[in-house]
Amino acid sequence: MQKFLIRPFAGLRPTPETAAEVAAPPYDVLNTEEARRRADGHRWSFLHVSKPEIDLPPETDPHAPEVYARGAENLDHMRDQGVLIRDPSPCLYVYRLAMAGHLQTGIVGAGSIAAYQANRIRRHELTRPDKEDDRVRQIEALAAQTGPVMVTHRADAAIAAVIATVTERPPAYSVAADGDVEHTLWVIDDDREIDVLCSAFESMEAIYIADGHHRSAAAARVADAEVFLLVSFPDDEVKILDYNRLVTDLNGLTSEAFLQRIGDDFEIELSDRAVRPATVGAFGMYLDGQWYRLGLKQPVPGDDPVADLDISLLSDRLLGPVLGVGDPRLDKRIDFVGGIRGLGELQRRVDSGEMAVAFSLFPTSLKALMAVADAGRVMPPKSTWFEPKLADGLVSLVLD
Repeated sequence: MQKFLIRPFAGLRPTPETAAEVAAPPYDVLNTEEARRRADGHRWSFLHVSKPEIDLPPETDPHAPEVYARGAENLDHMRDQGVLIRDPSPCLYVYRLAMAGHLQTGIVGAGSIAAYQANRIRRHELTRPDKEDDRVRQIEALAAQTGPVMVTHRADAAIAAVIATVTERPPAYSVAADGDVEHTLWVIDDDREIDVLCSAFESMEAIYIADGHHRSAAAARVADAEVFLLVSFPDDEVKILDYNRLVTDLNGLTSEAFLQRIGDDFEIELSDRAVRPATVGAFGMYLDGQWYRLGLKQPVPGDDPVADLDISLLSDRLLGPVLGVGDPRLDKRIDFVGGIRGLGELQRRVDSGEMAVAFSLFPTSLKALMAVADAGRVMPPKSTWFEPKLADGLVSLVLD
């Protein structure tokens, strides 16, 4: 395979007139029923491509062959009707996300699978074979990659300068999507600007997958594929939110016995309000209608990039030994709530009786993520929640 980190490609994109209707949440953010309701009355929503089971009877298995075939049929129909048009020559793209005053602006390109396999595009999470298989079948059916992988790179002056120049021009389109997020796309078809960007990325030792491990792993399994669709944002603009935990029961303990047990490793302080930890090594806990502040009694060693993560500390010192939670990828007693849903969601689920206890965490830092990836290690499941999220459908990569 040709050696490169990122290269231009001829993107498949909606017209300016249809972009707002085409743009859709990532395929894994909505379940089938949510996607069906969202796409109702919107024939050009990209959910008809990314969640095509919504166009089949409700009893249809989402992984049945006819589902993938329907996705390909829907994509072809959108192309035939001129809703999606392919750029005539290879381009790079600037993609800006804006949410509640937060801006992050990155480069859309075709990432090298050879670089991914050589660990220049670095991972920090394990993947599930069944989810990989699903994405492989989707890519093969569509002959395209439609779900972008979110990547981050260390901030670079040359890349920033090109982005600053390009974003002074009118965009191809700007659309509002879920959560009052504005998605804006510019096309870079100037050879000089493309060369500057590709050279800047090529000079980097590595870039880092933030969100989309299953999509990148699946792309690497597709026969003859050399590239996958990615959007790379500078590390000083990427926003990570907390990723919190709930457990269904107290492992046979009474609330009093549970509090006594965790007092061996944690300082426990009552709080009259919901606890959002303000620093690493601090946790919030909601139990029996009461919030608590938890602080580690023993200092963190600081010499292991995985064991020193707050999520690892909570698992190793409380969730495992006290609550008996096993592998979080398999244990049905634990659930996870992204920080975008707020601490009120933790409180609601405990108050309803669905869960017994909830824990709020300080967000994992991007520096910690990079340290884990650089060490060739993996983080515990559900360690990071990136927000805002990319939209599906604004630009896709066709596999020629």
